Amino acid sequence: MSGIDSRIVIVGLPEVARALNADAEQAIWFTQAYVFGATIAVLFIGRTADIIGRVRIYNIGFTIFTVGSLLTGLAQSSDQVIFFRGVQGFGSAFLTTVSATLIVDATPRNELGFAVGLNQIAFRAGSMAGLTISGVILSFLDWRFLFLINVPIGIFGTLWSRGKLKEIAPLDIAAPMDWMGFGLITISITGLLLALTFAAYGTSSIYVVTLFFLISFAALVLFAYQETKTDHPLLDLSLLKIPEFTGGSIAVMINATAWGALLLIISLYFQIGIGMTPLQAGILILPFEFAFLATGPLSGRLSDRRGQTPFTVGGLVIQCTALFLFSTLNTSSSYILAVIYMIIFGAGVGIFASPNMSSVMGNVPANRRGIASAFRTTLWSVGYVVSLNLAIVLMSFTLPYQTVSSLIASNTATISASGRELFVQSLKSTYFWLGIINATAIVPSLFGPLSRSRKSKRPEADNSTLVSQLPDPPPPTKPHDD
Repeated sequence: MSGIDSRIVIVGLPEVARALNADAEQAIWFTQAYVFGATIAVLFIGRTADIIGRVRIYNIGFTIFTVGSLLTGLAQSSDQVIFFRGVQGFGSAFLTTVSATLIVDATPRNELGFAVGLNQIAFRAGSMAGLTISGVILSFLDWRFLFLINVPIGIFGTLWSRGKLKEIAPLDIAAPMDWMGFGLITISITGLLLALTFAAYGTSSIYVVTLFFLISFAALVLFAYQETKTDHPLLDLSLLKIPEFTGGSIAVMINATAWGALLLIISLYFQIGIGMTPLQAGILILPFEFAFLATGPLSGRLSDRRGQTPFTVGGLVIQCTALFLFSTLNTSSSYILAVIYMIIFGAGVGIFASPNMSSVMGNVPANRRGIASAFRTTLWSVGYVVSLNLAIVLMSFTLPYQTVSSLIASNTATISASGRELFVQSLKSTYFWLGIINATAIVPSLFGPLSRSRKSKRPEADNSTLVSQLPDPPPPTKPHDD
């Protein structure tokens, strides 16, 4: 369900925007609000689940997700859809975060890989299904059923989880929640997104944009200070001393910023630029998902043998190549070309993702991998959310914002040839700049190798200094019965 809803509005965005008379930024927030709600939830779900119980958090998440779906389907305005989509995304984060923990708690060690893999496949299958289900729904039903489809399943899941799931993990009620840190990072992310939102409106909003950027930066600085002073930080900033962790986390955030909006603007290209139906657009986007699934496991296995850096850098280069190829598409281009470029891009994402995860998590002490995973996930989510707004800002550099809005909310069958051509020109510029942004992720991906290279060139006499600069080793743990 969570996977479906992460994709279901991508294809249906023009339809929903037209029904609610939404402008381009409001339409982007239909998708962005969901990811934003999930992003801020990740920061504290893991800690809260340890305090009040994982099953209880899972039950709460199912309820929030279902109520959010119902309210989104009943919404009467763009603002209501945005708010309730945020609620829906907030609930989805409970499900995706805690479900993996519940599986680890309940599954024997010799079956854990299969169980966790099955859960990941379920999410990915939902993501793929969301691209086609949306097209089918919009072919026969009102846009509201994009969200109302979750309600009967959500009611069943909520009741089932309350009746069947039992808490088996010990609770850790001693450590407090870092509410100050949570509030500051939420303000920082919100300020950044609002700055980008108003930036798309043009120079008339320059003072508002500046104000939100300053608020975002100030909150981020205060958050960093707070995390260094509290005994129970929301994010462990000392992990940034590890070059592989720092470089890999920065790289994944830049990469998410570059490609997070790609599927959305590809969908707009198919529907507005070429004149396809939502169902046709959803089907044509599927090759990206298939290429990602095909290359991800293979890249992960090969990187275990040959090292992560060639695959992280190689995956980024392939993605940049695909983005630059996308920038050559126009209204007369064959859709087969777009499909080929999507396969190339999906392969690049798959090649990059697993080795990046291994590089980040494999260099972190075992007792800090939970917080490290949350840190990396948060940076990826922030990049993904920013990408959606950034795409509209980049499009507005080529095409006036009002024109972008009117084309997105128009009936695609009535758009003139000149209108399609103008819209595709704005997409071409967006692809190009996203490719430039993605290329910058190559530099932090090299932090680990560069750090090792510098250390290997130092004389042996400096070894004591090197050791003193490394993060403290994890404390010894008592043996326990698995």
